[in-house]
Amino acid sequence: MIRLFNDRIAAGSALASRLLGYAGRHDVVVLGLPRGGVPVAWEVARVLGSPLELLLVRKLGVRDQSGLIVGAIAGGGALNVDPQVVADNRVSPQQIDEIVASESLELIRRHALYSGNRQLVSLEGRTVIVVDDGVATGGTMRAALKALRSAKPAWIVVAVPVAPPEAQDLIGTAADEFICLASPPDFQSVGQYYRDFGLTSDEEIRGLVARAIPEVRK
Repeated sequence: MIRLFNDRIAAGSALASRLLGYAGRHDVVVLGLPRGGVPVAWEVARVLGSPLELLLVRKLGVRDQSGLIVGAIAGGGALNVDPQVVADNRVSPQQIDEIVASESLELIRRHALYSGNRQLVSLEGRTVIVVDDGVATGGTMRAALKALRSAKPAWIVVAVPVAPPEAQDLIGTAADEFICLASPPDFQSVGQYYRDFGLTSDEEIRGLVARAIPEVRK
């Protein structure tokens, strides 16, 4: 088995080389999916000269219906609820409100944990590059992208170091552009393509966010 990347920072450096067309643009924001996507996204943002934000996402699950997901919510108020799933499973508006309220509090908690009192960057009308350390099933990424659309970015790029050959189909039209460095036909897991695939700690995420290029506000 070929280990494609030494670690997540090395993967981010390789990924950034495929994204140089976005370098120096003031409309670009790099979004990292915690946990493992943040070191990759940090390196991409550093090379491109772009601000880094965390794409915190929570799936909206119905408590008394195990496994039922009606949508997703992401940081900054991005929200997606599938009306067909809601109707088919007779989920009430009150249930939706309660789920959204609960998960919103969890997003606020996580934002404070990772970013302190840093204000979220507005994504409306921006080009956003969503970065993770890889894609396996695509479930988390699809949920994040569906919620992200409600924040009204102008263009969504998904950029990952490694994914299975069917990854672009798994993501589908949720992204406007899909960039992947390697799609091995024998793909089994993201971690098998890294020499160092250790857990990304909360402390590491906080440190990377603190060292990221700040958004220039006019």
